[in-house]
Amino acid sequence: MFLHIVFLLFLLSSTSHATVQDFCVADLKGADTPAGYPCKPPANVTSDDFVYTGLAEAANVTNIINAAVTPAFVAQFPGLNGLELSAARLDLGPSGVIPLHTHPGANELLIVLQGHILAGFISSGNIVYQKVLKKGELMVFPQGLLHFQIAVGKRKALAFPVFSSANPGLQILDFALFASNFSTPLVTQTTFLDPDLVKKLKGVLGG
Repeated sequence: MFLHIVFLLFLLSSTSHATVQDFCVADLKGADTPAGYPCKPPANVTSDDFVYTGLAEAANVTNIINAAVTPAFVAQFPGLNGLELSAARLDLGPSGVIPLHTHPGANELLIVLQGHILAGFISSGNIVYQKVLKKGELMVFPQGLLHFQIAVGKRKALAFPVFSSANPGLQILDFALFASNFSTPLVTQTTFLDPDLVKKLKGVLGG
């Protein structure tokens, strides 16, 4: 019994003297591991490490999807390292679309600031949950599920997604199928799409 009490006192003493680390600003010169980047030495940390201005300006949406996503992940914003948090800016031109995609490493919370956005996701039970969002409204997309955003009508739209990871990851379904080296015969076999259509889409997206 005495030994048990001594052991408990030792644990309490060890815990009370444990060092609490306030932050771990990413040292981007180090390797990005599943646990994140190594920490920058505290003496080298400045206020600028905790501020990011890269989402202030609208992005160019002159492209095939008439949309652009500007990330504020740990690679752009080192102060996020270890905080399980990040953001992005979503600019949509009229009828702009963010195709079906997934973030394997994070949940997403979409905050609409301008225009109207049709947003939705597909559950693992193949049920579609969708809603037209307007300024000030939010929608959540559970981790790993396919989801999309489309600007409604002839107006531009602006939203800010927030993620539950400093590095949420991204895979766009169309690009995975038609902008990769996934061969036309395999795409045809696994999706039941017509080979000529697959070749056409690969021609458009560069696969």
